[in-house]
Amino acid sequence: MATTLFHKAALTCASAAFIGGVFTGPATALAAPAETGKTVTTTQTRKSDKSDRKGERELNVRYQAQPNFYYCGPAAARNALSVQGKDIDVDGMAQRMGTTEAGTDSVNDITPVLNKETGKDIYRSTEISTPRADDKQTDKLRTDIVGTVDDGRAVVANIAGTATDTDGTTHSFEGGHYISVIGYRDNGNTVTIADSADPTQATYRMNIDNLADWIATRGYIS
Repeated sequence: MATTLFHKAALTCASAAFIGGVFTGPATALAAPAETGKTVTTTQTRKSDKSDRKGERELNVRYQAQPNFYYCGPAAARNALSVQGKDIDVDGMAQRMGTTEAGTDSVNDITPVLNKETGKDIYRSTEISTPRADDKQTDKLRTDIVGTVDDGRAVVANIAGTATDTDGTTHSFEGGHYISVIGYRDNGNTVTIADSADPTQATYRMNIDNLADWIATRGYIS
C-alpha cells in the first residue's frame, strides 16, 4: 500500500489549476485529437550521450507525448526507458501501474515496472516529505540524478505546483504530474527534463533547487 505522502499522486495529471481566469494545467491541452486519438511523437536530437565537458551528460530520449490528461505516469516511465533503447507500449504500462482517470497513484507503482523492464532490481523510490526540500534532500536528489544518468538511465519524478525553468518559463501542475529527468549540467546543479505534457515544450532545463521543491511532499525514482 502506498504511503500517505506518495498516495498524494492520485490526482496526478487529472486536475488543471485555474489561476487569474486562465487554466494552467494540462487537462484540456493534453487530450488527444478526437478524430484520431493518437499520441504525438517527437524525436529529440540533442548532442551525444557523453559530453566533452566535465560535469555534464545528457541521454538521448525518444520522446513521446502522453495521449490523454491522466497518462503522465506511464508516459514519463516510457520516456525514461526510451533512453535505454526500449520501446514500451504505454497502454500496457498504464495497466501494470494501475493508472486510471485519477492518475497513477504513487511512484511506488512505477518503480517495479521500471525494474522489470530494465531487467534489474536497480530503481528505488525516494521521498521528499517536507513542504520544501532542505539542503540535505536537494544534495541527495543531485547525487541520485548524476549517478542514475551516468548509469545510462533516466529518473522519474512526481511533482506538484509551479516551477520555473532556466529560460524563465513557468510550468504549472497544481494537481500533480510525472516527468523524466534525462540529463544534467554543472555537476548536477542544472538538470534536463523530458515532459510528456506538451510536445511544444518537450524538454527544458531547471535548477536543481527548483526541481527539489517541485518534488517536495512527493517523491522520485532513481
